[in-house]
Amino acid sequence: MKLNYRFQDLRWTSAIFLTGTMLSTLVGLPVFIYHFGGQMNWWIHSAVFVGMFIASGLSITLGYHRLFSHISFKAKWPVRLFTLIFGATAMENSALEWCSDHRRHHKHTDDDNDPYNIQLGFLHAHIGWVVFRPIGGDVPLTNVNDLKADPLVRWQHKWWGVIGIVVGYGLPALIGWLAEGGVGMAAGLLIGGAARQVMVHHMTFFINSLCHTLGAQPYSNRCSAKDSWFMSLFTFGEGYHNFHHEFQHDYRNGVKPWQFDPTKWSIRLLEIIGLTSNLRRIPNETIEIAEIRETERRLDERLSAQRETICWKAKRLFTEAQEELATAQKTWEKSKKEYALALRQQIDTTKEQMTELQQQLEQAVLDLRQAISDWHDAHQGLVLKLV
Repeated sequence: MKLNYRFQDLRWTSAIFLTGTMLSTLVGLPVFIYHFGGQMNWWIHSAVFVGMFIASGLSITLGYHRLFSHISFKAKWPVRLFTLIFGATAMENSALEWCSDHRRHHKHTDDDNDPYNIQLGFLHAHIGWVVFRPIGGDVPLTNVNDLKADPLVRWQHKWWGVIGIVVGYGLPALIGWLAEGGVGMAAGLLIGGAARQVMVHHMTFFINSLCHTLGAQPYSNRCSAKDSWFMSLFTFGEGYHNFHHEFQHDYRNGVKPWQFDPTKWSIRLLEIIGLTSNLRRIPNETIEIAEIRETERRLDERLSAQRETICWKAKRLFTEAQEELATAQKTWEKSKKEYALALRQQIDTTKEQMTELQQQLEQAVLDLRQAISDWHDAHQGLVLKLV
């Protein structure tokens, strides 16, 4: 693939805005602090910065991304309205535009139709695609017709720029002015406005660039997406990108209990208080099987490069465990389908039949978990022989 930026495709508004906010943060803010830092109430401006960063950043990860792009849960209007307003303060386009780009990214990851294709280079995936129009012009919003049915989304699409400026810059400036007058207003614009803006921008951009460059691929190597616990610390849990690309409709990115994912926790908390529902979760067994298949792929590479003879007994036990797992997986998937079909056709299914299907599914789950456990034991035994 060849990157071919053309001057006539430059998005001047985006380029000027991104450059202006960056210079305001890296140059203007230090100069302002040097001259007026002694007159500022740092507690107020720090609180405004943190509050705006969380509201703006979470509105992208929870709202634009997991709610609107992937429909990984349902949310009542207060959540949708809040994330649409503060998502606009991120100044990353309207929810419709953002979600359209993101859905195309998932559908065409790493190919020519991927808006932020990492194959075209780190800088392109990070920021180049933002400041240059794609060759051939902008793509029509035909893949977000479901979102167009939401009047709040349509309203935000029309006014997102005004909302972003008024709330994203006007609110910190107003708080600063009420606290400290003119100096406070200027500090609010620079700290809660521009500096917060730059942080949120690059938080999002690094998911498109770094999380397709550095990290692990525990679930699949079918695309460039990678898991990075480090990036999750700065992106409200979005760093577990390999999991996300493999299971994009799960409301979690950090699926393991110990993984840092504030967006997941926020969605769960909103469910507890009744503002979100229908949280979509990939079954644990499906996730474990994906990890196992990727582990097997890497093991096959090691075995193919292994010059010494492998212990025949360990290899035989591993092969048997693989066959056991494949059989248990097929039985489990069949039981799931039969049970789901019976739930949809309850009128034609007797209570006794439902009970029997439920018991079969429960037993299939137990058998699958046992097969997974046996696979791990056999895998460990084989790996020890390779050391």
